[in-house]
Amino acid sequence: MLPDPGAMLFLSACVFFAGVVDALAGGGGLITLPAYLAVGLNPALILGTNKLVSSLGTVVSTLRYHRALKFPLKPFLPVIGASLIGSWLGARAALRVDPSWIRPLLLAVLPVVAWLVWSRKDFGSLDESAGLSAQERLKRGMLAAAPIGAYDGFFGPGTGTFFALAFARWGRHDLLGATARAKILNLVSNLAALAAFIQAGRVHWRLGLALSVLSIAGHWFGSRLGVRRGAAIIRPVVALVCAGLFLKILLDALRG
Repeated sequence: MLPDPGAMLFLSACVFFAGVVDALAGGGGLITLPAYLAVGLNPALILGTNKLVSSLGTVVSTLRYHRALKFPLKPFLPVIGASLIGSWLGARAALRVDPSWIRPLLLAVLPVVAWLVWSRKDFGSLDESAGLSAQERLKRGMLAAAPIGAYDGFFGPGTGTFFALAFARWGRHDLLGATARAKILNLVSNLAALAAFIQAGRVHWRLGLALSVLSIAGHWFGSRLGVRRGAAIIRPVVALVCAGLFLKILLDALRG
């Protein structure tokens, strides 16, 4: 059963806006997950339904970024593999370890990251990755993808943002190129998680497919902005997502 028309209108607006934000900087779940809770969706179905909606939208933004930048995928496959292995190991660890200790670490790191991104007006404006050898780019990509993938499997919020920041900072890509690579890794991670939720029967298919249209539209619009304006639009959104993630984790810690 779908929510009433007023709730659907509210969810539709949230999902579209989340798609725009997600396509630019990641972190769309900061908007959609509280929205699903607000309209009273069964909590057992929230994560799976959100993965369905965001995965279909991410397909669109991933294809659009890749079509615009046309970077070769074959050399990137080991990085994708490192992310998948890291995510699997992180998920296994989450079954045995309390992830709450990550909260204080993120609370310390996120304000610093947001400040660095916002205060440096040239952050991610230039692509200096050509100054690294192909082997060095691969090594740095794998070293970034494995722990962030593990974080995604272990805890999760803000994974796409962390991927983009890592490829901009350590991979020396501009924010546009870093975001394009982050979309691929995030898509793979989302699809793996979605498969698990489908197997467990934790997806509200009617609601998810209905809202996916809005997610696709949001990702299309957001990736169009990202491709056209690059770091000028992505940089402030990354900073805002970091700030939003900080507030969410802080509120969760205070409630818990």
